[in-house]
Amino acid sequence: MQLKLELFTFLFLSLGPFKIIGPFVKVTRNATPALTRQIAIRATLYSSAAILIAATLGEQILSKYSIPLPILALSAGIILFLVALLEVIKQFEAPIARTDSDVAPTLNMALNPIAFPTIVTPYGIAAVIVFLAICPDMNCRLRVIAILAGIMLLNLIVMLIAKHVLKPLALILPILGAVLGIVQVALGLLIIHSSIKELLKI
Repeated sequence: MQLKLELFTFLFLSLGPFKIIGPFVKVTRNATPALTRQIAIRATLYSSAAILIAATLGEQILSKYSIPLPILALSAGIILFLVALLEVIKQFEAPIARTDSDVAPTLNMALNPIAFPTIVTPYGIAAVIVFLAICPDMNCRLRVIAILAGIMLLNLIVMLIAKHVLKPLALILPILGAVLGIVQVALGLLIIHSSIKELLKI
């Protein structure tokens, strides 16, 4: 059974590195290189652990309460659609005046706000659960785990080089964010549509 490209894209957009650069640079603005690396590594470890725990609990909940996969997919699609829609709408709002705070960065920031809610999102967790739920065998699950490990590694690399690439990407990131926002809205609607069709077959 082949996983749909839409779900691969969903997983990458919801847990991937595009949304990390800005928040990570802001949090570690006053951090030393050593502290920046520690925050990046810890954030990656926290995120990986959270996804593993969420996936395990999600499977137990599915088996215990007999939640049909289309219902779970529909929930994920609604969350993705609403979050993505809010992000798209924000782009048309007047910019808020910046308030540069001099809060000293600490390792606790690796957990909040980097790991949660920047890297690990509710719809990202839902995507992981859906991925694992539709896997028919261990080989499929191992592919999903490999993809997740690759995304987490990419997140770590992006955080480590974020301060160096933020300025060159200052113009590209807003454009990329707008495009990805529209893609996420479309993916949310696609998942909702597919889930409703599956529910009608039950």
